[in-house]
Amino acid sequence: MFHLAEQRLREALTTLLKERYGVDIPVVIEQPKQSDLGELAAPVAFALARQLKKAPKVIAAEIVAALPPVAGIASLEVAGNGFLNARLDRGAYGALLLAAASQAPDALPGKTIVEHTNINPNKAAHIGHLRNSVLGDTFVRMLRASGRAVEVQNYIDNTGVQVADVVVGFHHLEKKSVDEVKALLAAPKFDYYCWDLYARTSAYYGDHPEAIQWRRDALHAIEHGEGVIAELGHLIADAIVECHLTTMWRLGISYDVLPRESEILHLQFWATAFEQLKQRKAIYFVEEGKNKGCWVMAATHFRDSAGEESGDDDAKVIVRSNGTVTYVGKDIAYQMWKFGILGKDFHYMPMRTYPDGHVAWVATADASEAVADRPAFGGGTEVYNVIDSRQSYLQDVVVAGLRALGYEQQADHSIHFSYEMVALSPRTCVELDIPLSEEDKKKSYVEVSGRKGLGVKADDLIDKLIEKAQVEVDARHAEKPEAERRRVATQIAIGALRYFLLKFTRNTVIAFDLQEALSFEGETGPYIQYAAVRAGKILAKLVERGEQIPEFTEVLDAEKMARQLSSEPIWQLLLAASKSGSALNAALSSGEPAQMARYAFQLAQAFNTFYQDYPILAEKDPEKRNVLLWLAVYFQKQLHHTLANVLGIPVPEYM
Repeated sequence: MFHLAEQRLREALTTLLKERYGVDIPVVIEQPKQSDLGELAAPVAFALARQLKKAPKVIAAEIVAALPPVAGIASLEVAGNGFLNARLDRGAYGALLLAAASQAPDALPGKTIVEHTNINPNKAAHIGHLRNSVLGDTFVRMLRASGRAVEVQNYIDNTGVQVADVVVGFHHLEKKSVDEVKALLAAPKFDYYCWDLYARTSAYYGDHPEAIQWRRDALHAIEHGEGVIAELGHLIADAIVECHLTTMWRLGISYDVLPRESEILHLQFWATAFEQLKQRKAIYFVEEGKNKGCWVMAATHFRDSAGEESGDDDAKVIVRSNGTVTYVGKDIAYQMWKFGILGKDFHYMPMRTYPDGHVAWVATADASEAVADRPAFGGGTEVYNVIDSRQSYLQDVVVAGLRALGYEQQADHSIHFSYEMVALSPRTCVELDIPLSEEDKKKSYVEVSGRKGLGVKADDLIDKLIEKAQVEVDARHAEKPEAERRRVATQIAIGALRYFLLKFTRNTVIAFDLQEALSFEGETGPYIQYAAVRAGKILAKLVERGEQIPEFTEVLDAEKMARQLSSEPIWQLLLAASKSGSALNAALSSGEPAQMARYAFQLAQAFNTFYQDYPILAEKDPEKRNVLLWLAVYFQKQLHHTLANVLGIPVPEYM
């Protein structure tokens, strides 16, 4: 609701500036850092000073004198050297919140595509993958909460080097047949088996460099769908994807569609894009030198954010000399499909129906497997690719490819939603039985490496968090049924994990720490969950005493609200709780889910202070008691929405 007050003041000032000064400039609305300066501030007079050749303070005074009344604004005054500070009409604001019914935001035009997770289907997911998935899922939730139509994609690179390496491990190192691998699929933890095999294969390459040829041969066979190698690749990748979907659903993460790299090749997506790239002279064939026999994108197309050309020669290579297509080549074709400019589409079949009834579809090249009655996929107006910052150069090449093809608008709306890596604190490594060298023990964090097999598997981490949360829940609520305690412990663990991965800005390297994440004190998921539970307890105790929750619209009005909201602590809590829409808009504008996480924490802090200072059920004044009760209900609704719907953090029944 606060964002509506911002909008009204912005619109009123914009209209006045046009009418009085004949100027049309963006009006920025801020929030004063000190609460005694009001609720809204506008530095617009400073932006006009040079143009009008007047002091900002003079312009601000003219605006205050000329601005007609704005609904919900009690006063507008000049502050400092020319700021405009606005104070809300507290009674009217409270009454507006009291009368407002929860409703979905207006639907915005277009479709936003968010691609996230994208784990190579060769082994179990690890904690680094979880940061990608939690960031992507939360950003999707934020977009949907703002009224955007969002399609969630999880790209499956089932023809890449990582899958080829696991195939090499099964075929050459373990000498397993297709049937023997199928038997392993039926056993639990197939993704864990592949985790170890992938590390062993990588180590084998180090000791036997000539074995790299096995990888090259496997890549070629998988890309062309040839023989036993291709069959193994298909089996392994599909099984691992199922494992990943199961892992992510534990965190409440689901997908709409899973495009696969194999279909990009088999349905000639790449061939179509390749022809366009050649026709537009975006790529050229190299006759000699280190890239002889390759199709390469000219370096002049690249966006050079670092000030110098990248040294990664392979990033410019689109097709290798042996005919295989690089990641970036296939991704250009995929990006074109996302925007609906390729002229081709996948066939689709259902892959998984989630417990909530939502269906995840998977791309297929086989028309006979396709289902006609399905949603339409692709054709987005903007695309966010959630990929770690180490892939920034390759993402730049993809955008350069779109520009070279003449798709400027699509290139402008192709956004790399980058983030930094996740490491582990040394004490967390010890808790998870990860061996550390003496040197590692002295570090502030320890990096994970899937190729070396060093790291924590996502499921192991989730299990450990649940185990530790269970100890706390059992100690506090031993009388509750075991299944119920397990559910609460799981909700606390998921909240702890998601919040820890969200509270840092995307460009921050995270050192994940089990103890810190699960703490009930400080900026943690459990601390915020506890505030939501506390608010619910107030209402539950009211019912236990045989009282009914009042019909607040009947017992409260603007006059009563104004009297009670003159108390600064009560007003500040209401104000904080009403800023969820404003916080959401700010987080979306900056592309930082961490801002929304921070808002939830600040809201929890405000309520915990309020809870200590105002014993609601003991309040004797009926009017004040009703306002405080309504405020507890409103706070619970706002925090529950922020946690469950926007941040994907469940709210337990008790803690």
